[in-house]
Amino acid sequence: MVRRGRECSVAEALEVVGERWSLLALREIMLGERRFNQIAENTGASRDILAARLRKLVDAGVLEKVQYEDHPPRHEYHPTEAGRALQPILLGLMAWGDKYVHQGEPPTLWRHACGELLVPATVCAHCGDPVNAPGTHAVRLGAVHS
Repeated sequence: MVRRGRECSVAEALEVVGERWSLLALREIMLGERRFNQIAENTGASRDILAARLRKLVDAGVLEKVQYEDHPPRHEYHPTEAGRALQPILLGLMAWGDKYVHQGEPPTLWRHACGELLVPATVCAHCGDPVNAPGTHAVRLGAVHS
């Protein structure tokens, strides 16, 4: 018997972006790198693995492949709306890594449009309170499939 577990958007999202090289490629693209060679160099991924991950992200609608040269054909990778929506997730993961994993000063800092260093925070769109505030709880759970 195969156990499938709870129906969950987290599990579905991880099917698309939940692999190390996919997330590191997205990091580079969010930092402004668009070309395969630079993404490969900055992530340390092997070319074949990176090509497969980028192809999966394109197929999933997270990235779009844009040709910038005809002879030979060369492409850049640009985030789609779905890809840009991952930036707060990546920034949150980075902040978590800075606080709980990395030792020393954070290796990367971001400046917000207001001019201050960015400190990502997830808040309720209605009241502005932090998501981890007491009283936050699930009101509907996905079904468990077995």
